[in-house]
Amino acid sequence: MDFEQAGELKIGQVGIANLRIRTLDVDRLTREMQERVARAPKLFGRAAVILDFGGLSKMPDVATAKALLDGLRKAGVLPVALAYGTTETDLLSQQLGLPLLAKFRAQYERAEAEPAPAPLPVAEPPPRRARAAAAVPAAPAPSAEATGGAPKPGRMQTANVRSGQQLYAENCDLTVMATVGAGAEVIADGSIHIYGTLRGRALAGAQGNTTARIFCREFHAELVAIAGHYKVLDDVPDSLRGKAVQVWLEQDQIKIAALD
Repeated sequence: MDFEQAGELKIGQVGIANLRIRTLDVDRLTREMQERVARAPKLFGRAAVILDFGGLSKMPDVATAKALLDGLRKAGVLPVALAYGTTETDLLSQQLGLPLLAKFRAQYERAEAEPAPAPLPVAEPPPRRARAAAAVPAAPAPSAEATGGAPKPGRMQTANVRSGQQLYAENCDLTVMATVGAGAEVIADGSIHIYGTLRGRALAGAQGNTTARIFCREFHAELVAIAGHYKVLDDVPDSLRGKAVQVWLEQDQIKIAALD
């Protein structure tokens, strides 16, 4: 039995889902999305979805793309744009009447193998006197403390994050000293620490940081995500609900464990 999904769904930093098409099978993709919506209707029902055809060797024709859009709408989500700005994708987006959002493919590019850097040119050996001078160790670079510099501080939220509110910590960690209510969303490029109850959504590593983690004192999250990989509450064992937990990413899988 084939357990590999035809479409990989990731959650973006503003809660928009990015669907990367891996197998161009309209019926199968529609069924997968119907199952996602059925499992978490409050999260995925009428959710904005961006389609990424960058994982395919060949772009779909207009008729197939339109059939996929219709299938996803029937499944309960709203396709709003195409991802990645190749010439072919740009043309398809115009034919479909959808905008093109190139930014969303960056996380996939970072996650996959990057091309090896070009070899550095071989330099001529330095003169003997220069070699002797080079043997003298250079003075160490001044530390951040010595120069008065400091790493960017994390963002702290002391009040409750209420339903409909969204909090984003850019290029740093986020600490919430209160509750994240149902329907609220907290996002950080780094890790997220919640000292109250987490009932809404928490998205860490929003720019693709796979080492980011989520910690909370009382876990009832609608959704948690690390670098776009997500898990909804229905997929979490009952034994972890209401507990203090940590969430991390391991081999592209969300892991959740109780804190001792």
